[in-house]
Amino acid sequence: MSAAKRTRKVAVVGVSLSDCGRVEEATPYALHAQAARRALADSGLDRSVVDGFASAGLGTLAPLEVAEYLGLRPTWTDSTAVGGATWEVMAAHAADAIAAGHARAVLLVYGSTARADIRAGRRTANLSFGARGPLQFEVPYGHTLIAKYAMAARRHMHEYGTTLEQLADIAVQARANAAHNPDAMFRDPITVDDVLSGPMIADPFTKLHCCIRSDGGCAVLLVGEEYVPDTVPPPVWVLGSGTALSHTTMSEWDDFTVSPAAVSGRAAFRQAGVRPSEIDVAQLYDAFTYMTLVTLEDLGFCAKGEGGAFAAKGRLTLGGELPTNTDGGGLSACHPGMRGLFLLVEAVRQLRGEAGDRQVRGAGGRLPELAVASGTGGWFCSSGTVVLGRG
Repeated sequence: MSAAKRTRKVAVVGVSLSDCGRVEEATPYALHAQAARRALADSGLDRSVVDGFASAGLGTLAPLEVAEYLGLRPTWTDSTAVGGATWEVMAAHAADAIAAGHARAVLLVYGSTARADIRAGRRTANLSFGARGPLQFEVPYGHTLIAKYAMAARRHMHEYGTTLEQLADIAVQARANAAHNPDAMFRDPITVDDVLSGPMIADPFTKLHCCIRSDGGCAVLLVGEEYVPDTVPPPVWVLGSGTALSHTTMSEWDDFTVSPAAVSGRAAFRQAGVRPSEIDVAQLYDAFTYMTLVTLEDLGFCAKGEGGAFAAKGRLTLGGELPTNTDGGGLSACHPGMRGLFLLVEAVRQLRGEAGDRQVRGAGGRLPELAVASGTGGWFCSSGTVVLGRG
């Protein structure tokens, strides 16, 4: 986990989305390229400055195949693959590398046509990540990814009295935020009753407790401070980061109610020199409603066991005390697989004041000063947390 103070400041100077939602014709490679071009255009920098590249999830030799497709010849690379937390972990690695002088500009890119591939019969839904290694002791019993999250949610309900209504309200607030995002896949309002009455997927999760399946990609460009004067948008500085791994098998998870964000969050806030109470906007991985709840607790926004009550009363909406997943999150906006990079894009847009109708503002129209993006991978197996600040 990252904790040491950096000697060279690092900024995010370019962010973008590819076409997202329902993308029938493009390949994943095309979405990578589209996002990369848009991020470079957003930054105003020429591609020749990019000497670092990070990608995961595509190709036999990721990220070699994607870099070749983009016409890049990086001298620093990262192919870390830890599920949804991959991109926050990669951002931490990239920031450390830039700060240490191992790279000057690192491009993080992701793209997936998960939805289109299933509709076209190019792939089928997976029951598990495989049946080898430690997972061989769980897979034969049908212990799927969603079942693991559902089991953890039930444990939290048992220990702390968390209710189905509280979990459902997280989905309702995500949809309320998505209503202001023209790029969100689902924007129509929903109610707690809508969530509770939906088809059961894995007890206690009904359909609306679960993320949507979409296509899409995005890109983020990080650079050393000396390149900031040449960029177009105002810089968003990487203030702190932290990473953590927890478990693979459920039997090795010490406490189902504590995620690895409890470790990565502490490291990120400590390095940034800020407290959770100072954060203006939060972008948290939300493949399921329980992920949002437990990450709020583990990052220190509320005490353990109080996530359900904390998230109530509209606190996570655009006008709430802690606007969270302001684009609608994976529950309503976009979730093409490993969504972690989308969290960084939305955090940067909020800090730059470029979020349109969903822009969060404080008293007197003040833009947010601090944001946190925290990704979760596997079934709470990994976590990466990044604290960002407006320049």
